[in-house]
Amino acid sequence: MCYEKKIVAAMLASMMVVSLAACGGDSGSGTTDGGDTKKEETTGTDDTKKDDAAGDAVAATDDDNTLTVWCWDPNFNIYAINKAAEIYAKDHDGFNVKVTEIQSDDIETKLTTAMSAGDLSTLPDIFLMQDNSFQKYATNYPDIFVDLTDKGIDFTEFSEAKVAYSTLDGKNYGVPFDNGAAIGAYRTDLLEQAGYTVADFTDITWDDFMEKAKVVKEKTGQPLLTQQAGSTDIIMMMIQSVGASCFTEDGKANIVDNEAVKKAVEIYSQMVKDGTLVEVTDWDQYVASINNGTVAGVINGCWIMATITAQEDQSGKWAITNLPKMEGVGDASNYSNNGGSSWAVTSNCKKPDLAVDFLKSTFGGSTEFYDDLISKGALATWAPAGESDVYNQEVPFFGNDKVYAKIVDFATKTPSNVTGPFYYDARDAIGVALSQITQQGTDIGTALQEAQDTVDFTMGG
Repeated sequence: MCYEKKIVAAMLASMMVVSLAACGGDSGSGTTDGGDTKKEETTGTDDTKKDDAAGDAVAATDDDNTLTVWCWDPNFNIYAINKAAEIYAKDHDGFNVKVTEIQSDDIETKLTTAMSAGDLSTLPDIFLMQDNSFQKYATNYPDIFVDLTDKGIDFTEFSEAKVAYSTLDGKNYGVPFDNGAAIGAYRTDLLEQAGYTVADFTDITWDDFMEKAKVVKEKTGQPLLTQQAGSTDIIMMMIQSVGASCFTEDGKANIVDNEAVKKAVEIYSQMVKDGTLVEVTDWDQYVASINNGTVAGVINGCWIMATITAQEDQSGKWAITNLPKMEGVGDASNYSNNGGSSWAVTSNCKKPDLAVDFLKSTFGGSTEFYDDLISKGALATWAPAGESDVYNQEVPFFGNDKVYAKIVDFATKTPSNVTGPFYYDARDAIGVALSQITQQGTDIGTALQEAQDTVDFTMGG
């Protein structure tokens, strides 16, 4: 079997786990946006400790060659940190990591508990954090995070939008990891029935997309898109694609009078009315709609490829391209992001220079590392990885397109935007508004005003 086929085979073997565990959006199946995962029932690797209900997590150690790490998912993040350690140890004899498997929500709880107790000694050397939570915790608990700004990591080699998640007041507090670049993925056989190819959905506007979606529905009987009801995945990707946010630069909620939010909601709700976007009840139905051919496509973070490729008999019937853009709003682009996480070094770390060099040399400096992670469905936001032979292989499942290099390129073009500490509050409020609009017929302005009021109240405004 050639190397390319080995890569694809390994990728397919792990996809069902990765699709639920990597960097998903709203799921309703125990997962939450931005990389949180439902609890794994298996233990990690031999050097991985599973945190229990009593809080049995490994804190930072004095061992000169060992770093402790908190993260989640044995098949994705834990695999990545252990692979990074293996590669780093080639040039640093005796180096190793001790990993504790802790779910994302539980990591955040432990950070809060440590700060409340005024005792950071319980923290590890390194931990993983969801991108969309990063600024909240860096803002509220700055004493936890080591400033990585002038530590030799070249942050310009990562996607600007990705770096922005862990940047606060011009300082870098996180090392970017997995790629959440948004993609449009479409069934080429169904597009063909409607007289289209994936090229007809590349570099287009949402207005054009909506009209073509009607043709696809008419010719095939299938909606073009699927989305879990109440989820804001597509909405938030549309907003970021123009460099907009639900907050102003000074941190105030900006929903009801936000042109990007309003237009995104108008487009989404119109597609629901047109029958070209179907809303399903839960995550399982969302996955099923993609896999069983009841929709012709999906828009989400690139991690959705794991769900798509789980249906092996559809190999060669899918293609990937960029997003439609909201023309006439802000700095409209065909690029966005959904999901992802970044690594942080804690102030409890006794060996911060070692921790930083480890992250710099692997997550921020190793093509070998990222080449290996493709087998787990993890794609880099570190731009040099996209130049490797492995990233530039043709992938049979996606019509022999070089999708890995394509997605790294998408990530480098994604606009950054303001997330802030109340990102999830805004996201949830817009999700409620969306349900009111599409399911109850509430006026868009009324629903968005209620969302604005909810966020203002949460922020203490």
